[in-house]
Amino acid sequence: MATCSLPTLYSFRRCPYAMRARLALLSSGIRCEIREIVLRAKPNAMLAVSPKGTVPVLITPDGTVLEQSLDIMLWALGQNDPEGWLTPQQASQAEMLELITKCDGEFKFNLDRYKYPERYTGVDALLHRATASHFLVQLEARLSTGDYLFGQHCAFADMAIAPFVRQFAHTDKAWFANQAWPNLHRWLDTLLSSQHFDVAMTRYTPWSEGQAVTYFPPQAGTS
Repeated sequence: MATCSLPTLYSFRRCPYAMRARLALLSSGIRCEIREIVLRAKPNAMLAVSPKGTVPVLITPDGTVLEQSLDIMLWALGQNDPEGWLTPQQASQAEMLELITKCDGEFKFNLDRYKYPERYTGVDALLHRATASHFLVQLEARLSTGDYLFGQHCAFADMAIAPFVRQFAHTDKAWFANQAWPNLHRWLDTLLSSQHFDVAMTRYTPWSEGQAVTYFPPQAGTS
């Protein structure tokens, strides 16, 4: 595969997996060509390099294809980690990955059935909301001892998990706001109001073959 000067990122703005990949690229200061896709009309160029057909997909400058969001995050932060996301105050990288695995496993399973019950047969959305809430109770307890999940500064786990908590919170905003999770509310509000999230949620016109290159972040230095 031919090399290029910048990574190429296939992304979808509202996908939490793609969201956390964009957040890590921002933190690392890595600029890339972004190709926003339409899920119902995935471009052949993306499917040619990643037949699984899900986002995010990152093609690094040396032609390596990264198909998993955590791999993209770790690759970007491995290039440059100026905010110390991989070195939290109170944990190892392995401990952060353990918490992220819980998010991506049981929590995501129940989140999907709470948010999209029509996609599944015989599910009780409120039961899945209650089950998913067990994970949020764990986060609330963890956040009672620090501003972030593993100490007093934002780290890899915070930004890997926040897009999924955001999706849960937005499913029924009034219900979520009424839960006795003050630390979780503060944490999520802080992250969602950050410059990283603001830039990560920039809207892009869907990409098509032959169009001019679109950069992420939109301007160098906005990370």
